[in-house]
Amino acid sequence: MKAVILAGGLGTRISEETKVKPKPMVEIGGKPILWHIMNRYALFGMKEFIVCSGYKKEKIIEFFEDEKNFPEDWNIKIIDTGLDTMTGGRLKQIKKYCTETFCFTYGDTLNDLDISKLIEFHHKNKKIATVTACQPPGRFGVLEIENEVVTKFMEKPKGDNNWVNGGYFVLEPKIFDYIENDLTIFEETPMKELVQNGQLVAYKHSGFYQPMDTMNDKNRLEKMWINNEALWMKI
Repeated sequence: MKAVILAGGLGTRISEETKVKPKPMVEIGGKPILWHIMNRYALFGMKEFIVCSGYKKEKIIEFFEDEKNFPEDWNIKIIDTGLDTMTGGRLKQIKKYCTETFCFTYGDTLNDLDISKLIEFHHKNKKIATVTACQPPGRFGVLEIENEVVTKFMEKPKGDNNWVNGGYFVLEPKIFDYIENDLTIFEETPMKELVQNGQLVAYKHSGFYQPMDTMNDKNRLEKMWINNEALWMKI
């Protein structure tokens, strides 16, 4: 099964790094986060990748042209999907490569997801799309207060019990019927229409999940790597 990875956006919220490279090429532990995402898939036997590039695509090409940077059994296609193309449009552009069930992933998020169980869940439900649902970490520590006295402090607990789009999908080729053109944002009309048609199911993942949206996120992931706590590297 193929894994399609979005890697064409500007990454404006982490501009300290993305002035000179695309966001998926920002490094954690000396390797691009894109490599870490691929490696997560490879741990579950998936080694065929389609990278939807755009902004500063030459940096991605340059890295993967050097075969020392990845295992020899990884098969990687880097497709230029344009600079201003939206998420759905990037996916639509690689339609010809995806004639069977495939995985689809954002190029800036790490987790300890059991990808085999995700795929098994997708096949069991027989829908066009499966999205991984995650509970993001809270942004702030939480205080419990009684009579002005703090009785409990929790450092950045998980969010407010809402499930969010975790950025890891399993899709059927019929998904392309839901995408109109390069301007289609996948998370808007396509996903809403999937919901309306009863064709979107959610696989709940309550484990580790960390998007890399800011320098604080990057630093947290880097710290986990340094401390040998990189949960995304383990099964």
